[in-house]
Amino acid sequence: METFTIWIIVAVVVVLLIIVAVALSRRSGSRRADAERARAQEIREKAAADQVEVQRREAEAARLDAQARLAQAEADARAADAAALQAEAQAAGTEATGARSELDDRLAAADRIDPDVITEETPSDPAVTVAEPRTNPDATVGGPRTNPGVTTAEPRTNPDVAVAEPRTNPDLVVEDRRPDPAT
Repeated sequence: METFTIWIIVAVVVVLLIIVAVALSRRSGSRRADAERARAQEIREKAAADQVEVQRREAEAARLDAQARLAQAEADARAADAAALQAEAQAAGTEATGARSELDDRLAAADRIDPDVITEETPSDPAVTVAEPRTNPDATVGGPRTNPGVTTAEPRTNPDVAVAEPRTNPDLVVEDRRPDPAT
C-alpha cells in the first residue's frame, strides 16, 4: 500500500496546487480588474475636465455662426438697398434723358431761329457775306454761350434732332455787313 499512499499524497498535493493556482489567478484577475477600473476612472476624469473646453468651443462656434447669419442678413439688406438705389438712379437717368432731349429740341429750335447761328436750314441772308469764321475758340461743348455776337452750333446728344455741325473751315470767312447798333 505504500504506492497507494504515495498516489494519494501526490493527488492531494496536485489538488492543493490547483487550488492555489486558481486562488492566485483570481487574485491577479481581481488586481487586473481593479487596475482597469482605475484606468477607466482616470479617463472619465480627464474627459470631464475636457468637457468644459469642448462646451466652450461649441459656444464659440454657435456665436460665430450667429455672427455669420447676421452679416449675411445685413449684406442681403444692403444688396436690396443697392438694387433700390440703382432702380431709382435708372429712373432719374431716364427722366434726365427726356429732359436733355427736350432741352436739345428747344436749343435746336433757337438755333434755327437765331440769325447768328449757321445751320443747314438757315436761309442765306443777303446782309451777311463770307468774311470771318463763325467759330468761338473760347466756347466749350455744352457750356454757356458767353459771346453773343459769335456763337457755334453745339453738337447735341439727341440723335433724333438734326443740327448742323459747327463750321470750322479756316479758309471760310464771314463778313457781317449789317450796320453796327453801337454806332
